[in-house]
Amino acid sequence: VIDPGHNPGNFRHTAEINRKVDVGTHVKECDTTGTATNDGYTEARFTLDLAHRLRALLEAQGATVKLTHDNGSPPWGPCVDERARIGNAARADAAVSLHADGSAPGNRGFHVILPGAVHAGAADTRPIVAASRELGERIAGNLVRATGQGPSNYIGNGTGLVTRKDLGGLNLSTVPKVFVECGNMRDSKDAALLTSGDWRQKAAEGISEGIVEFLKS
Repeated sequence: VIDPGHNPGNFRHTAEINRKVDVGTHVKECDTTGTATNDGYTEARFTLDLAHRLRALLEAQGATVKLTHDNGSPPWGPCVDERARIGNAARADAAVSLHADGSAPGNRGFHVILPGAVHAGAADTRPIVAASRELGERIAGNLVRATGQGPSNYIGNGTGLVTRKDLGGLNLSTVPKVFVECGNMRDSKDAALLTSGDWRQKAAEGISEGIVEFLKS
């Protein structure tokens, strides 16, 4: 399951995406609009384009791929809890949520977010923590190789890996899942990469190769 972060339609449905949902450890907004480059290229456009490229590469290798949303269906969201449920219902061998960060200029590079061990409310990530780490490590290694870009210089201590317990899409997942923050849209050098179709294709190749390695392991 590929989860393109946010949705281009979220900008027109602010009341819906501001609704609170339960993510196990706490409640948070259904979704957000995401970030954008200084020139207005939105995270939602970026993640959907990257998801299409990633789906094509994976399907070419025989994978069955499901997107959590595509081309305006649904017109907003889904909410973060529903995104997790889509992967769970599909009994996905792997789920990957695609994003781009909105950090300070000068902060550069990708990082992969792994689920921490959470057991609260409807959330119990303990069965997927180890497999998710393996998935994340393989994606991170292949992203470096495919794009030639190093991991984040501002989070993850140079490993490109970060563990979090506050993300509903991870907390509520029952299948191995990671988030990939592909770069910082608010840094001009990263933005030049993220807005490049050639670079997005390289990123898709790296992510797909990491997923394939994980599925074959």
